[in-house]
Amino acid sequence: MKTSLKANLLKHLITKKEEGGFTLIELLVVIIIIGILAAIALPSFLNQANKARQSEAKTYVGSMNRGQQAYRLENPVFAPGFVELAIGIPSVTTYYTYTIPAGSNGAFGALAFADRIDTALKSYVGATQLTSGTATTEATTLAIICESTAANVPAGTGAVTNFTSTASSSTTNCNTGWKKL
Repeated sequence: MKTSLKANLLKHLITKKEEGGFTLIELLVVIIIIGILAAIALPSFLNQANKARQSEAKTYVGSMNRGQQAYRLENPVFAPGFVELAIGIPSVTTYYTYTIPAGSNGAFGALAFADRIDTALKSYVGATQLTSGTATTEATTLAIICESTAANVPAGTGAVTNFTSTASSSTTNCNTGWKKL
């Protein structure tokens, strides 16, 4: 080897720092940052399972509302139960019980309940109402879905307002403690 190359190599080896890896403090800082990020993201991540379970109820109540509208087009009254509605959804699933309350359905309106089995889930109420026609329009059916604003609230007729057993021009809405979807 040439002398200058040897000298440069020795100089480099003498001035070179030891690169032994991360210090303990650097490692602890990284672990703390990851822990803080996980603590922020974990509650949101865990809530996604309940949202997925609740989407089942929204879909089924919407199907029950649409089924009631179709049934009412062909019959003088709304369907009194699941058998007559014939939409092919089960009345009980793992997380919800679906009912059409007895006596709530007639010629002018129908209710559908999705009552939670798991207390961490929200309940849903569907209402289909026949609105009275005016001189220029025919009567039509309107449907809404109300979601409880808190978990562990049972589904019931108190979820809707302006729901009547006669043809009405008033619009059915969600009551206090319920949110219109």
